[in-house]
Amino acid sequence: MRDIKFYNETLGKHINFDEVVEEIINYVHHDSESEYKITVGTDSQGSNHTHFVTAIAVLRVGNGGRYFWTKSERKFCPTLRDRIYKEALLSITMTQELRSKLKDKLGEDLFWPARNATLQQLRSCGRVAGGDDKISVHIDVGRRGATRDFVDTVVGMVKGYGLEAVIKPDAFGAFVLADRHV
Repeated sequence: MRDIKFYNETLGKHINFDEVVEEIINYVHHDSESEYKITVGTDSQGSNHTHFVTAIAVLRVGNGGRYFWTKSERKFCPTLRDRIYKEALLSITMTQELRSKLKDKLGEDLFWPARNATLQQLRSCGRVAGGDDKISVHIDVGRRGATRDFVDTVVGMVKGYGLEAVIKPDAFGAFVLADRHV
């Protein structure tokens, strides 16, 4: 993670992963009374040799947010399924690293399970139970279109790691933020 460079338009420069974590912490501490959510999403080009862009967003609920993005070297992914699985795994890995660093620095209080929502309520808003409600993985799949056959598999992958999965149309971290830089 240390070699990965992220870009943030607010800062106007590239920073490393540890600096992203510090920027998130500073952003949260600037208005510690607000509620925050963090999303991680990855998108890629629709070609066999593609770049993957991963975006980390910290949202001050009801009051904007900031995001950081990184772009991989070109990788060979011959099928849509290969790309979707790779996108999901990149987001899962980034989320695990981020969550671990934030827990080390901010403590367990930042993260807790989404206890009060039923599976049907979560699904109706594009969220799928299976993790805490403060950090989520946004997956570039939806119930309609070419990716519909992959939804259950990639959601299962995310849930298997104890993370919350968000799919289209609510997965803006992947199909909006990351997609801007593909």
